[in-house]
Amino acid sequence: MRSAKLYRYELPMDSGVILREQRLTQREGFVVEINLDGEIGRGEIAPLPGFSIESMDEVYSQLVEQLDLWQHGKAFELNDLYPSVAFGLSMAELELNKQLPAEGCFQAAPLCSGDPDELLPKLNAMKGEKVAKIKVGLYEPIRDGMLVSLFLESIPDLTLRLDANRAWSAEKAQQFANKVAPSLRGRISFIEEPCQSPGDSFSFAINTGIAIAWDETLQHAIRKDDFNLRDLNGAKAIVVKPTLIGSVERCIELIEKAKSLGIKAVISSSIESSLGLTQLARLAHWLLPQEVPGLDTVGLFAQQLEAPWPGCELPIAPLVDQQLIWQSQ
Repeated sequence: MRSAKLYRYELPMDSGVILREQRLTQREGFVVEINLDGEIGRGEIAPLPGFSIESMDEVYSQLVEQLDLWQHGKAFELNDLYPSVAFGLSMAELELNKQLPAEGCFQAAPLCSGDPDELLPKLNAMKGEKVAKIKVGLYEPIRDGMLVSLFLESIPDLTLRLDANRAWSAEKAQQFANKVAPSLRGRISFIEEPCQSPGDSFSFAINTGIAIAWDETLQHAIRKDDFNLRDLNGAKAIVVKPTLIGSVERCIELIEKAKSLGIKAVISSSIESSLGLTQLARLAHWLLPQEVPGLDTVGLFAQQLEAPWPGCELPIAPLVDQQLIWQSQ
């Protein structure tokens, strides 16, 4: 027997979260729960404001249609759905069929901002590569360059991932690089999308020797019918954000193609709730066990949802306390 429920959640955020120059005071999304003969699978569908192409209303329409089909014995039509919907439904199906391993990679690359001493306890608790992430592009590039140099000089075995979100012109990107000594640049694992133009990002990598990763460029390219990862030249890595990419199957295909081309793939969050983050950690451990995922975003919330993130002390809001907006009859 099949049944399905659709919840809508609203979780308060930490006051300092800013996306595309807009403050994000709460995170909204949906959680589907599908039930087959007592076995349950859940998936989170949370389009990210300013990044996702779909709205909450558009997501709701697709979810109701797909859940209605599913309860009548039909398969989800994942290829025709918005990325966040395709990912959430495929994740619920994966969990329902017990294909998502229970073990997760909860050793996420920690976000850091100011004091290297505050980062040390997190790094010391990590097994293997000590990798952290810094958001750059929010302040002057010279300041960012000095901050990155400070971390790399203070912690000799640290590797950094940087995320610029296309904040810089080619000139400002060069100003950043000028403040990072060439001897330190090799310990920048990559910088995501340093420039407003992908072509300028490519040139930046060649001119500075600092590796880049495609994030937004990948999301835009993958929507095209003739998408070929081989065409995205110049990057050492791709950042796979399933909420912005699509179904689990599509993410797997993308990761396998990246491996065949010698490109590093890193699974990263789109600021999902703790429920979605724990599933992403399990997906990362399954598909990329050697890579530290970019999932250190639970601290951006003021509350967790249903599934606790290991070591997080934020209060947990049960799923049953969220708004149940649709269920099968």
